[in-house]
Order: sequence, then C-alpha cells, then structure tokens
Amino acid sequence: MAKITLAFVFRTKVHGLRYVFAADKSKPRRFFWLVAICVCLALLFIWSCNRLLYLLSFPAVTKIYMVWANNMTFPAVTLCNQNLFRVSSLTKADLYHSGYWIDIMHANHSVNRQSMAMLKHSRHRERLMRLLDFSDYVPPPRFHLNTTEMIGRLSHQLEDMLLLCRFRGESCTYKNFTTIYTRYGKCYTFNSGLDGNPLLTTLKGGTGNGLEIMLDIQQDEYLPVWGDTDETSYEAGIKVQIHSQDEPPFIDQLGFGVAPGFQTFVSCQQQLLQYLPPPWGDCQSTAMNSEFFSTYSITGCRIDCETRYLLENCNCRMVHMPGTSTVCTPEQYKDCADPALDFLVEKDNNYCVCPTPCNMTRYGKELSMVKIPSKASAKYLAKKFNKSEQYIGENILVLDIFFEALNYEKIEQKKAYEVAGLLGDIGGQMGLFIGASVLTILEIFDYLYEVFKDKVLGYFLRKGRPRRSASDNLSTCDTLRSHSDSLGFAPNVLPSHPTLGNFEEFAC
Repeated sequence: MAKITLAFVFRTKVHGLRYVFAADKSKPRRFFWLVAICVCLALLFIWSCNRLLYLLSFPAVTKIYMVWANNMTFPAVTLCNQNLFRVSSLTKADLYHSGYWIDIMHANHSVNRQSMAMLKHSRHRERLMRLLDFSDYVPPPRFHLNTTEMIGRLSHQLEDMLLLCRFRGESCTYKNFTTIYTRYGKCYTFNSGLDGNPLLTTLKGGTGNGLEIMLDIQQDEYLPVWGDTDETSYEAGIKVQIHSQDEPPFIDQLGFGVAPGFQTFVSCQQQLLQYLPPPWGDCQSTAMNSEFFSTYSITGCRIDCETRYLLENCNCRMVHMPGTSTVCTPEQYKDCADPALDFLVEKDNNYCVCPTPCNMTRYGKELSMVKIPSKASAKYLAKKFNKSEQYIGENILVLDIFFEALNYEKIEQKKAYEVAGLLGDIGGQMGLFIGASVLTILEIFDYLYEVFKDKVLGYFLRKGRPRRSASDNLSTCDTLRSHSDSLGFAPNVLPSHPTLGNFEEFAC
C-alpha cells in the first residue's frame, strides 16, 4: 500500500501534496506544506458547504421585461348594472315570493310597514302598493319558484341598456356579448370566447382601437331602497371587470365602478406573470381539482370553494355558482346563503385558501374621466335618444377600453441558483485552494481503487489459495528424487530448473 500511496502522491495534480512526502525536504518545510494543505482543504470545505446550503434554500429572482407584439388578444370585459331588479318588471308573484329577500315583506308574507313608509316619495309608490296588496292573492297550486329565471327576467337587459357599441371602429351589438350570472345578477361579457366565437384581437394601441360602448343605466328602473340587504345598492352605474378568457369574472370583489354622466377611459397593459412551484415558490402548478373549472385560477378556485361551502351549509347554491345542484330560493338567500357567504368572504381566512397560479394574465389599468354630455351636445343626445336632458345626464355613460401600447409586460420568476452554478463555484474554489479539477478527483478514485484491490481483493485471493502440509512437501521431494534416480542423475547434480529449485527451497 505504501508503494501505491507514494506513486499517487508524486503523480497527482493536487499542488503541495508531493512536498509533504518529499524525502529531500526538511521537516519544517514538509510541516509547512502539510498545514497549508489542511487550511486550503478547510476553506474549500467551508465555501463548498456554503454554496450547497444556498442551493438547498431554493433561491429565486424576479425578472421584468417588456415584449412587443404585432397584435394582441383583447381581454374579456364583463359589466353588470348595480341594480338587481327592474321595478317595471316586477309582478305580484315576484313580490310575494321574493319580498322577504328584498326586505319589503316578513317571512310570513305580510308587508313590512316600516319599509312601506320609505315609499312615500318613490315614483313607483302607487304601482308597488297595488302589487303589495295580497288580500285577494292566492299562489297557484304546485307553484315552484325558479330563482334563476326570476333574476334573468327582472334584471336589466343589455338590448335596452346598450345605445352604442364599437370595436376597432366597427359596429357591434348586444349579440356580441355573452350572458353570465354573478352576485350582481345577470351580467354580460364581451369577447368571452364562449359558444365557439373566435377571440378578438387589436393591431394598435390607443383610444379607438379597442371597445367603446354607450350605456343607459336606467336609474328610473332602480328598486327603491327601503332597508339594508345584500341586494341593496346605494350606487348608480355599472361594475366592470377586465380579465382573461381563462378565468371566470369575480366582479363583486375585483371589478371597478363606472358612473353615469362621464366618459371613462381605461388604458390597459397586459401583464404575463410566471411563478415557480415549490420549493422555489408557492404557486399552484397542478390542474385544478374541480368538477366546474378545468383551468386553475384564483377566481375559479374561490368560486369553487364558495359553492362547496354553501352546499355544505345551506344545501343549495346561488344563481351565479356553477353546477347542477338546487338553486337557493329567495328565503334561503335571506336566511342562509347571503350570511354564510358574507362570513366566508369577510371573516373566515382558513376555508378558502387559493394559492397563486404559476401562470396568470393580469391587466393593469389607468382610468380617466371627462363629463358627458357637454352643454353643446345635451340637446342633440336628448333628441337622438328621445329623452330629456336631465335623463341623459343622470343615466348615460360612455366606456372606452383600449391597450396603452401594443406590448405586454412579462414578470418572470426564475431559479437564482442551480446545480450547474454549484459545480462551477466548487470547481473554481478547488482550483483556487488546491489546484484540483475533475480529473484530480478521478485520480483520487483511481488511487482508492488500487488500495482496495491491493488490500481487500488481495486478502480474499490469499485466503482462498490452498495451503500445502509438510508431508505433502516431503512426498513431493521423494518423488522428484526417485525420478532423478531413474534418469541416472545424482541428487546433488540435478539440473538447475527454476520450478524444481523453488520446490526444493519450499521443502527445506
């Protein structure tokens, strides 16, 4: 083994090792080289451990850069009227079954006198008073209220609200919108990509190259406010959400308001966000475990979770929730669904925990507004739509949504340190401290193999070789002597043969 070790020491590329074992060097110099090698090995070990621990901490960095495009897919635009029910569409049956929900009746279908007192100054007072007279009203036998049908029928219809629609300068109609239900009731989405419709694209940035709509919010149809309920709206206008086609709208929490009497400009910039899954980040990389949504998104996860929560606690779902389960009745909305959902949204932080998806699209927005109509255009618009100037100022709004420029911002999270970086750092430190490389490591393995072969394999080979006894040696010598006598040679004058000589020496 000493011979193998000396051969390794004098042929290895590890600097300084040969000086430790050099016989022609003085002991102080050899000790100096030994200390130097030990210090360098310690520093190499410390720095290598530091780099390894850094790799195991899974660091990540975020890069932001701008990407220019020839054309871009226009986002989906969902809009809802702030008012849930139109007064002119209410029937006696609607009020009888939903009056408790909107807080104008008690649970026993008796009229709430305190709420009725709020109708003194309402322009719909007489009509509502007639509808609320249930003295001669008897519900039809086997009548089953369909909450979805009622909300769809009583909500504001887009064909009545939409006065003007243009996309990239070309006319569009209410048929270019898709009906969708949210917590605001019946809403409408432009460029949803559903029903086989192709996604619309834009070729330029700036106003005039996106969606421009003029809406009549129909404030005269707003339900009078006579109490505080989840369906009570103190605002006039529409709620808007700009989102990608891969995620459902969550407009009651993520939408922004647009007021009548103004033209609102919304300058958008698309942002593509890419996050890393664990252990580098905490995004959701797997498909969504949901029977309602195939693509994972935060809004889809929230709606899925809220749906399951209501099914567990109220045995029904709201109109805007997906699935085929039973839709809550107005009484269930009032007594269970609305309070349960409010608790889940506002106070329970542990039930609906939805991690960020690893890939998501977001739209940054900048809003600006100008007054509409101007004094110069008030009479023209009043004549055009056959309304009064006061009605135009209180009900008409214009919404203009466009891309700021034909580019998008890409925010990408990347691994800050990988195995290749670890090997490069350790290799550089090996070269700096001991002058070693990968080939030097192979030399060490070759040395260990030689030692293993000499010690372990040699031990088993010697252990497995058969041993000869003294009687065997004597019989061998006698045989040789008798053989030499038969050939006519004297024992002391046998021809010198290496094999025979060894045998005789072994016998002696």
